[in-house]
Amino acid sequence: MRQFRAFLLLGSTILGSAASAAPTPAIPPILTGAPSAAAINARCDWFVARSTALRNALERSKTKPSLATTLTGYDQLNELIGDGNGEVGFYRQVSPTAASREAGEKCEVRMASESTKLSLSRPIYEHLKAIPTPADPATKLYLTRILGSFERAGIGLDAAGRAKAQVLSDEVSTLNTAFESNIPKGQKTITASVAELDGLPLDFIAAHKPGPDGKLTLKTDSTDYVPVMSYAKDSNLRERFYRAYNTRAYPENDAVLRDLINKRGEFARLVGRPNYATLNFEDRMLNTPDKVQALLDDMAAAAKPAGERDYAKKLAMLQRLQPGATALQPWDSGYVSNLVQKQSYGYDRQEARKYFTYGKVRDGILKLTANLFNVDIRPWTTPTWDKLAESYAVYDHGKLIGRFYFDAHPRPGKYEHANMIPIRTGTRTALPVGALVFNVPDGLMEHSDVVTFLHEYGHLLHHIFAGQNQRWAGLSGVATEWDFVEAPSQMYEEWSRRLESLQLISNFCTGCKKVDKDLVERYYSSRETIKSLAEGGGQSPNVFYKALRRIRATLHGC
Repeated sequence: MRQFRAFLLLGSTILGSAASAAPTPAIPPILTGAPSAAAINARCDWFVARSTALRNALERSKTKPSLATTLTGYDQLNELIGDGNGEVGFYRQVSPTAASREAGEKCEVRMASESTKLSLSRPIYEHLKAIPTPADPATKLYLTRILGSFERAGIGLDAAGRAKAQVLSDEVSTLNTAFESNIPKGQKTITASVAELDGLPLDFIAAHKPGPDGKLTLKTDSTDYVPVMSYAKDSNLRERFYRAYNTRAYPENDAVLRDLINKRGEFARLVGRPNYATLNFEDRMLNTPDKVQALLDDMAAAAKPAGERDYAKKLAMLQRLQPGATALQPWDSGYVSNLVQKQSYGYDRQEARKYFTYGKVRDGILKLTANLFNVDIRPWTTPTWDKLAESYAVYDHGKLIGRFYFDAHPRPGKYEHANMIPIRTGTRTALPVGALVFNVPDGLMEHSDVVTFLHEYGHLLHHIFAGQNQRWAGLSGVATEWDFVEAPSQMYEEWSRRLESLQLISNFCTGCKKVDKDLVERYYSSRETIKSLAEGGGQSPNVFYKALRRIRATLHGC
């Protein structure tokens, strides 16, 4: 899940200043439909002006520091900033026009700057630090987190140092947003002949009509890329597509990434850390680079025997296809993995995909949620930005408890990966709202698409269910340690592998038997082949372990 709230080192997320006795205006509803760049800019101006006013009021407050005044005021201000960042980031990812996406992109940087200004406010820090130790464990944890995040942001620096920290943080935010935005802007295409699509599913071929020159166009969307890399027999086509896909936004992002790494390192040294990794891990469960590296080393040791075994199987299969081959290239891995799974385990991914159409999978996932959590999910009638975008509301025994969007299919300019965006934080006075932005076919799906859907949907449920009647917005939803936040979603993924849930989300295809225990067992038997090396690009085990060592060097700033 993209770290929409991770940029807020302070915690996350609405309204008003408890340092003032008068109630303050609530955050307005999100802009519906397809808002123009002008509308997004106006919304951004509102968020920044409101943030500035609340920050100034909290800094000037003469009220004795307390939970009811100081911490509440801080929490409301931070919620305002977090919700503003989520909303405009949402526009950057899904808006149908380049101008609107750019407006969202620019406002993300402005909202990040507002967060940094808050984190470097010495008066607010002193007010928070003067609050007596809370008796409530959750509130005590929250306050401890907040003070720690101020310190990591550079609050201990002198005035000149804090000014430098503000400049560096703004530069990092600008670079980070530019890096992400460049990827959909840098989408590439390749051309291919119909003959080169040999091995691909018939529905895929039917959806890619050749032009007058006999060539068809393939885009670097996952809905084109994954099937070609999995099923196309032509190794040259796979290599061309692999190189195009992995050079999106290149060379544009080369300089951006270098600058981003350097600025992060400079900021870390400014606040007294040897490198950015040390700073970044401090508020996580694995809170030092050494602990992270130890985990990577343990994983590498555990994975090595299976990795070597599966690599040998793949290489042997490749040598049958290409006599004399001595190594598995990354563009061969997905295709060869599919053949190994089929031959060794009787699991055919191309046959399995016939069970999964988007509409049936979506309806089954919503039904699964209703059954598990005893909630009712209904269509939410509201204007959307695209005809294929969907909106839903969640009810608990007739009570509305949250709303969400699905934006499931690729289109030009849209965010190309998959993530959950927290748009509004759930509190005692506000309903949680989130958006699931991902890219799967509007038709037959790979089983891996089902896994991704369930994973990101798990983040969405976490955001909604953990956003009920929360006292503190900064503890609402997915506001956990960032190396824990994936755990609920990884658990939810498992419903893509359970017989009872697969029968709920799959459909009957012509000539197919019902999903049964035998099919699931064949999938499980083949799964390790999927996991061991395919996700590492199909490189040899030695290359994989060298990569882990390079991670270590990067963590330590070498």
